[in-house]
Amino acid sequence: MTGQAPSMDGDRLPAIAPSGDARSWMRLIDWIWTVRGELPLPAGQSAAEAFARLEPFFREPGTSFDQAEGSLTFTKKDPLAQDRMSIYDAGELRVESQPGGGVLRYWMTSKSLLFCFLAPLLFVAFGQIIVGVGILAKPDTEQADKKKKDEKDKVRELHWIDQMLGAPAPEKPKKDEKEKKKEEGGKDRFSPTSAYVFAGLFALLYVIGRILEDRLIRRRFLRSLSGG
Repeated sequence: MTGQAPSMDGDRLPAIAPSGDARSWMRLIDWIWTVRGELPLPAGQSAAEAFARLEPFFREPGTSFDQAEGSLTFTKKDPLAQDRMSIYDAGELRVESQPGGGVLRYWMTSKSLLFCFLAPLLFVAFGQIIVGVGILAKPDTEQADKKKKDEKDKVRELHWIDQMLGAPAPEKPKKDEKEKKKEEGGKDRFSPTSAYVFAGLFALLYVIGRILEDRLIRRRFLRSLSGG
């Protein structure tokens, strides 16, 4: 079959389809990067017919798949953006017989979902590091800023000759807008706000992506199985 990959099953890919004791503990965490579900097949539809209708999903550039009796496994490498399953890296689909008819079970892993889940933790850690550095550097920074400010605010003494000639005393130097903004910005040099903002954005992206991708793939599989 064109585009086939070496045969893969649940025992050889425990991260995708763990079995036995591995399944029980892996499910506690693998929901983070794994999308799984099950769909009833239309009445009278066989496993071969179901996979024939789903096969276009796996006939995409960068996708390798292997179809065996009752199962289909796939992997993706550098998929195109137009690929409707580009977010997934690997997975397995199985058709099982039930008293009420055939059922398609699937589980697919996504490094993109895992990255979006870990990114907020990373940015929160950055924020905490920034806060810690700010606490450690605060005494030295305040002392340096105070010394620099005192030097700028110091009024230059008028030369005695200028005083005899009646020259006006020099005024206290005024700060221009650029210096004011610089000083205001210096107060927040150890602010973790930016890191926390990025953490919030990635957290929101993960929640939306995790829910949306689950619903999208379910809807697309249902439509294909029903011939829509």
